[in-house]
Amino acid sequence: MITLERILVPTDFSECSERARSYACELAKRFTSEVHLLHVVSPISVPGYVGPIPEELLYPEEKARQELEEWNDLSFEHVKRLARSVITGTAFVEIVRYARDNNVDLIVMGTHGRSGLTHALIGSVAEKVVRKAACPVLTVRPEGHQFVMP
Repeated sequence: MITLERILVPTDFSECSERARSYACELAKRFTSEVHLLHVVSPISVPGYVGPIPEELLYPEEKARQELEEWNDLSFEHVKRLARSVITGTAFVEIVRYARDNNVDLIVMGTHGRSGLTHALIGSVAEKVVRKAACPVLTVRPEGHQFVMP
């Protein structure tokens, strides 16, 4: 039998992440699971830049924590336990590490298609998490996205 005691929802606060959160909350309600919300802040590095740094970039973790606290869903009332975390690092690495360290049973995350050179050079975070995570990963596409045969 499948048990989902802990569900991880990595978020970038996008609309696609909100859809993933809804899926996770519905699963948590059905399996009486904990939900872990995670936002990964990328380290800021601008080589050679010597100008004033915009205030919103000075404390990215603090801003992310505030945004994560405000990122609510009515479905959270059915969640056994809700944990919110903000980590600095490379997104896919930190997501996989968090899942491993917290014995996560399922990762539910949004995915949006990158295309062209950016995808070829970087790839998507969701794609890397699917490849590297030890637990199952449910990816949720943006609403209205349809598969079209070429």
